[in-house]
Amino acid sequence: MAFAVACFTLLAPWQLGKNTDTERRNDLIRTATSLETAPIDDVAPGSAFDPETEWREVSVTGRYLEDRQALVRLRNVKERPAIEVLTPFAVSGSDRVVLVNRGFVRPTEGAVPDIPPPPAGEVTIAGRIRAAESVSNDRGAGDQDGVLTVPSINPGLVGGATGTKLDEFYLQLSKDQPGALGEIELPHLDSGPYLSYGLQWLAFGIMAPLGVGYFLWAEIKARRRAAEASAPESSEPRSGGTAEQTAGAESPDEAHAAAAVVRTPTPTKGAPESRAERKRRMREELRAAAGASVTRQVGQIGQGPTSEESASDKLSRRYGG
Repeated sequence: MAFAVACFTLLAPWQLGKNTDTERRNDLIRTATSLETAPIDDVAPGSAFDPETEWREVSVTGRYLEDRQALVRLRNVKERPAIEVLTPFAVSGSDRVVLVNRGFVRPTEGAVPDIPPPPAGEVTIAGRIRAAESVSNDRGAGDQDGVLTVPSINPGLVGGATGTKLDEFYLQLSKDQPGALGEIELPHLDSGPYLSYGLQWLAFGIMAPLGVGYFLWAEIKARRRAAEASAPESSEPRSGGTAEQTAGAESPDEAHAAAAVVRTPTPTKGAPESRAERKRRMREELRAAAGASVTRQVGQIGQGPTSEESASDKLSRRYGG
């Protein structure tokens, strides 16, 4: 059940949320690419970032501040390692300074290669407004071989390391602009697998309790069958028990005689007994009694006479009298 709860409250919302964010980003890109380039003061008149303006291409005139440049290492562009170059840009006619991502360069055997400098003097550039990336609390700006490095594209982090007040957003420099390096292309406008992943987690959340319930039902059913199969048969006494099962049972011959008597048909109560039936019943009773008497007198082979038989009885039986 804990897995089902995690599917509904954590895993599925996580993937569905990513799908929502991706769809929103794609909508913003479609809208932004359908609009013409506008001056930065028309789209972003202040230093604050407006999420609705992300991906809009704006133009700005000013100059690069190369001495406050920073590098973002450990990036991946087109499935290859890359270093992105961030250079502050002072806007002409104001005190605004915007951080510009000029593009990427490829590292040389893990080292920072020579980076082409930006043009000196006043230039006009065009770039797309981008939101600042998040910053990890345990990672900050550093210095490597005399070059300022940062873990992510965050104007606040670069501004704090260089002592420069920067706008909250940054500009992703467009292709073939002054100072541009390797182009960082727009994301592909596909939704990705997040929706299907979210639906899969929902399905798992539904199937998990159903599967547990089925296995519990099958286990209970199997145990009931096993209990029924191992249960003893009915313990009711039988009408015709054997001599070994009956305490104080008679000898086998006596039991046979008694059975013969029991099997003797008796007239139905209330019905008159005919003379023939009465004679037949008497003969059967006499025959059964005679058989029991003979059985009691005759011993088994290999055994002597019973203790109950007297000497006079033996002589009378042998010689008559």
